[in-house]
Order: sequence, then structure tokens, then C-alpha cells
Amino acid sequence: MALSVQLQTGTLTLHLDPPLSSYQADDLFGFAQRRNPKRAFLFVSKVLGRHIPVAPSRMRAVMDALAARIPADLPGPIVVIGMAETAISLGAGVQQALSRTRPDSLYLCTTRHPLPAPISLEFKEEHSHATQQVLHYPQALAHQQLLQEARSLVLVDDEASTGQTFANLVTALQDQGKDQFERIIVTTLTDWSAGQAAARLGSRATQVALLAGQWQWQANQAPPLEMPAVDVVGTGAWQARCAHDWGRLGVQTHTLPVNAEQLGVQPHEHVLVLGTGEFVWPPFLLAESLEQMGISVDFSATTRSPIALGHSIQRSYALQDNYGQGIANFLYNVDPSVYDRIFLCTETPAALLDADLLAALQATVVEFYP
Repeated sequence: MALSVQLQTGTLTLHLDPPLSSYQADDLFGFAQRRNPKRAFLFVSKVLGRHIPVAPSRMRAVMDALAARIPADLPGPIVVIGMAETAISLGAGVQQALSRTRPDSLYLCTTRHPLPAPISLEFKEEHSHATQQVLHYPQALAHQQLLQEARSLVLVDDEASTGQTFANLVTALQDQGKDQFERIIVTTLTDWSAGQAAARLGSRATQVALLAGQWQWQANQAPPLEMPAVDVVGTGAWQARCAHDWGRLGVQTHTLPVNAEQLGVQPHEHVLVLGTGEFVWPPFLLAESLEQMGISVDFSATTRSPIALGHSIQRSYALQDNYGQGIANFLYNVDPSVYDRIFLCTETPAALLDADLLAALQATVVEFYP
């Protein structure tokens, strides 16, 4: 099956493999024009709550479906690594699903907001708008031991096109002496690499996805769109606290640090819960908790990913990042008029949030760690 879409700077053509799951292409993603000359197109996920608001139950279903494709016989312990920023929630959800039967699993996420703890390794995501990523090792002794003894590594991202980012991460792990893994599972919603993302990691690696295929990009004569300066790694004006970690330093169980009932949402209200940047997993758990109370809820998040209007991106807000890095952030496809209440969730102090965005959304700030 072939799909083709005309973007501002060229044509993207997809050749889809026979279905790997019940999910079809239209279930998982749409398309948009990146403001990034290194890769001009974007698969806009419909199920990750990043660029398109989505019901938490739909997000949870895709996390569970992807986790179900991971082999059940992996030797343990298992380390799951989610890739910032898009796959932080996806990786956490995959690990949480695995933990129902595998209590020997640990979740870590990469980050562009290092904590006041030693940076264990750095690696690159060459095609990204923000190429630098870092990974912390756990600080808790039990988690350190689990990482030291881990025999399986599950790498989670929204898609794989070449597998270069995964290869860069594994090489960095090897350089740090973390090369004891007997099995490596490349885990993505979509695999555009024709299996090469796993193949380049060697015979111990296998690949699982909900959808697979290949893409071809044919540029036209239009000049590439200007990309804002968002390739920044660091702490900015604010630095996360190790005591409030939700994944950057490793977790085995996931907890919601706020009480959904205290928000005072009424049963008839339609609510939007927004994460900010990398801080998406605890806000997702909040959105899910509200949904389980019978509330109509959507979830989405701000991002540093610069995308042009058109196709799957119909609305856009530009805002200042709330980590004090002095870079542009964005919010896509949010129409405030369709929600009774909007909760903007933050791990940073509320004073660092963009005041113009708060006014435009008429949002209520939820500080998770006041």
C-alpha cells in the first residue's frame, strides 16, 4: 500500500508493509512540514498527546499494544529507555505495562534538562531539531544494582527511520562499560527502517512495531524553512530536583504526586490537561485519573519541535520555554473554546510559565512540586 502527501518543500511517499497489528496508518499519524532543513517532514502522532490532543485511554491502549509485542521471555532484569522528548510517556507506559508481569524492569528516559547529578553519557540525534541528549544512571542503590545486572534493554521511540539514534545510544553505553545486554529490543510505533534499526545493533537485537514500511522524500525547488534555535541542553534558569524525579534518574513504579479530585472538575466538563516539554508522564497520569473519574479529558503538551502550519497542524502557539533556557517552545492544535477547563501542568515554578500562553488559554496552572 502506498500513500503520498504534498508538503511545502517536497513530496513524501510511504510504502506500507502488511499490517503488524490492528492499527492502520491513519490511526497512528498524520503529516506536517518541519521547520528543519535536516529533515523536512514530520509524522504527526495521533496517539502520543504531543502535537494533537488525545484521550488518555487512547494513549494507554497504544502503550499496552506496543508492550504486548515485546517478547515475554526476555531475560531479566530489563531496562527500558524512552527517548526525549516525544517518547518519554510512551517509554514509561511500555515499562509500566511490562511491570505488571516483570517486576524486574526499570524505566529511564533521556533528557535535555540534566538534573544536579552526574551525567552518565551523552549522545546525538543527528536529524533532530535538538541533536544533543544525555542519560543519567540511577541514584537509588536498588536501581543501580538492577541496571548493573540487566540482561535485556528495551529502547523506545515513536519511530525508527535509520536507527542511527539508537546506535549512538548503544555505543555510548558500551563506552561506559554497559554492554552486558543479551537482548536488545528496538520498540517503536512505526518502523521505517526496513528492520535496519535493529540490524545495525547486531544479532542480539530485534525490532517490534505496530506499523512498518518505508518512506521516500522528493524535494522540490522551495527553499527550506528557517529553524528556530532550539538545540540547547542545560539547566537554564531552573534545575529539576533529584527528589522530584519521575524518570530521568530511573523509576520502577509510577506515582501521581497530585490529587485529581482536588482540581474540582465537574462531571459535565470537557477538560484539557497539558504537559510542558519533557514533563509529560505525571500530567498524563493526572489526565488518566480524571478520565477514570468519568470526566471527558484530552491530553497534550508543549514542545520545542518547530513545525509549520498546514496538514495535521492547524493551530500553533509560540511561547517562551519554562525552563529558562531562552528558547522557543510551541503548542499545537489546541482550540481553547472547545474546553471548559484547561490545566497547564509544570515541574517548574508557575512564575516561569509563559504569561501570554496562560492568558490565551485561560489555563489553570498545576504545580506538581510547589
